[in-house]
Amino acid sequence: MAAVHHADEPEDLADLLHDGAALVLSGAGLSTESGIPDYRGPDGRRRVTPMHFSEFRGASAARQRYWARSFIGWQRFTRAEPNAGHRAVAGLESRGLLHGIITQNVDGLHQQAGARAVVELHGSLARVVCLGCGDRTDREALQRRMTGANAGFEQHVQALAADGSQVSSQIRPDGDIVLPDEAIKAFSVPRCVRCASDLLKPDVVFFGESVPSERVEQCFDLVEGARSLVVLGSSLAVMSGFRFVRRGAARGIPIAIATASETRGDPLASLRLHGPLGQTLERVVASL
Repeated sequence: MAAVHHADEPEDLADLLHDGAALVLSGAGLSTESGIPDYRGPDGRRRVTPMHFSEFRGASAARQRYWARSFIGWQRFTRAEPNAGHRAVAGLESRGLLHGIITQNVDGLHQQAGARAVVELHGSLARVVCLGCGDRTDREALQRRMTGANAGFEQHVQALAADGSQVSSQIRPDGDIVLPDEAIKAFSVPRCVRCASDLLKPDVVFFGESVPSERVEQCFDLVEGARSLVVLGSSLAVMSGFRFVRRGAARGIPIAIATASETRGDPLASLRLHGPLGQTLERVVASL
């Protein structure tokens, strides 16, 4: 097992990346500088409890709550733009130094920054899937349909906020916001255009849901072909991403971890960087 260093510098990571064929594994911490909060605070403890898959699938009231909150949150979520960290990763890819990018994020900011070889481990909020018939559609198209079916809903929420009701101005990591029950009950739930089911779900992996096996195998193949693994902004608290760090360590390739807080993978790291990711990665690129 590699020794853990606690004072590595961006230039050390640049030296590692100089060898090429690095695999990036990114998490929510990479997108916080774009205004999208992560699930866990600096102490690694979960700040937000997302909806569980069984709850979403099992209750129409849960789906109504999700889509009402997502309807408002989506407008703010889509205003997020790639930050310096996303642009740095895209720059590393364009220089031929990366073997691939695996992201646990569902925001599409890697691609907006110009990255191409991105595996979205947990899916994308830009797509919607029907759990009834399997039909997939564009999230923007669904937003337009929800707007038509919920005329005045946004104004209703704004009025509640003005009256002091519990309305959050901050988006959550999965793109929704907090709304009072009074507002949620007035929301018309979207239905599938193919089968008319109300089992529409964002095409992302919910808590309690498994990542598709073929996607997992694709990521393991990337680890097998990489010369190093670079973790950016992930606490590695869940096995979904941590398993790839374990596989990389078992192969004996260098593991570099850059996050603000401690991670589950720290004992396996050969390089450990702390601090703001945007600034750190800009220094990495400048050092190459």
